[in-house]
Amino acid sequence: MGTVENHLIELLPRKERLRLLAVSELIALEPGDILCEPGKPIRHVYFPIDASISLMALIDGSPGVEVGMVGREGMLGGQVVLGVAIAPVHAVVQNPGTVQRISVSAFRSELACSPALLRGMHNYLYVRMAQMITSAACLRFHLIGPRLARWLLMSQDRAHSDHFRVTHEFLATMLGVRREGITAAASALQRDGLIEYRRGNLKVLDRPGLEAAACGCYAVEREAYAALL
Repeated sequence: MGTVENHLIELLPRKERLRLLAVSELIALEPGDILCEPGKPIRHVYFPIDASISLMALIDGSPGVEVGMVGREGMLGGQVVLGVAIAPVHAVVQNPGTVQRISVSAFRSELACSPALLRGMHNYLYVRMAQMITSAACLRFHLIGPRLARWLLMSQDRAHSDHFRVTHEFLATMLGVRREGITAAASALQRDGLIEYRRGNLKVLDRPGLEAAACGCYAVEREAYAALL
């Protein structure tokens, strides 16, 4: 296909893809937009095209910590496939862009008449669970520097660009660490010539070097996704 599209939609047979797109609407999202809150009903599912969404776990009123990230490779609201329309996470837009938004009722109707969509969603739910398990272990056992490199790679994948805006405060929240730890880790990556970071503007200079600096969780997640999707 000539245009950029959500990968899960792109995998569908043409007839089923067009039918799904017919019940969706293309909308633009801005950084900071909140798409769902834990424990509350959802009205829509989202298939990002060039936006990225952070999935946050909120504990005892804290700012939370990121447990997943969704971009063109995935979707938000997969629990609907299980018959549940309650959000398990706080989902906030990380990078602006467009998404295909579909009402829960319309999505359920498509699941009922599209075996390919249902099969693809089952595979994606497994991949998402595997990624969250990896993220939990990464948060507990890996150092800030390799975790930061992994996060930057994940963000670059979803931004489809070597440039994106991100602050130290935002990174500290996403990784669940102190701002000073992010400053030290980002400075080390910059000294090694892997990134350039000035006033919230980040540029990846050496993608292979950044992959080498990242913890093994990045490769594990990519392999899990490629195996099923």
